[in-house]
Amino acid sequence: MPAAGRGERLGGGTPKALRALGGKPMLVRSIEALRRSESVTQIVVAAPPTLVEVVAQLLGRDVRVIAGGAERVDSVRRALRAIDDDISVVLVHDAARPLTPPSLVDAVAAAVLAGHPAVIPVLGLTDTVKEVGPDGRVIRTPPRDRLRAVQTPQGFRRDVLAAAYALQDIPATDDAGLVEALGVPVTTIPGAQEAFKVTQPPDLVLAEALLARCAPGDARAAGDPRAGTDPRGGADVRAGSDARSLG
Repeated sequence: MPAAGRGERLGGGTPKALRALGGKPMLVRSIEALRRSESVTQIVVAAPPTLVEVVAQLLGRDVRVIAGGAERVDSVRRALRAIDDDISVVLVHDAARPLTPPSLVDAVAAAVLAGHPAVIPVLGLTDTVKEVGPDGRVIRTPPRDRLRAVQTPQGFRRDVLAAAYALQDIPATDDAGLVEALGVPVTTIPGAQEAFKVTQPPDLVLAEALLARCAPGDARAAGDPRAGTDPRGGADVRAGSDARSLG
């Protein structure tokens, strides 16, 4: 799990993953979702280099915390090298998606274990999307019915993800983009509305509101896989020791 980002768009002067959400750092809530999944057996978190010990104490002994790199790709590379040798399925999850249902985590893992080399959760778009040139003029309007918003966790066969991260200077905004550069097919499964990414202040307000709507002990507030949408089916779906999460 890459969690070394500064989160400048969110503001506040605190690393985004450590910003409080409902009284807990977002990172802690993201880790709780992985712990509640059925098949995640190891969690590796790439933290800001100066906060490795702080994050390790915050998350507990069952999470391996390493120093992240300057960029997200560097953090994932380091985390990939840190997982146990016997792991064959890897999930990469954003710390900034603190309300991700454990059921979605399991669904991604289950799809990889079913034989797909790369799996990503997606949602259909409700807004029309325009491709715009540098001068601000619209170039074209892509058909919305073929466009999808991509979420995490993204799941991969370990050998596929390792090969993707061996590539150099390939522009990509997510892990699946690197895998696509290998020519490996990427399969989509339904995502979850709750798995949105907290990037800007309004996202944090929305996340707080969703938590506030849940009564104490409500399954939704805890990220229980039985509550809310179950589109992905969970994080690893009984992957045993073969499914590990990079966060």
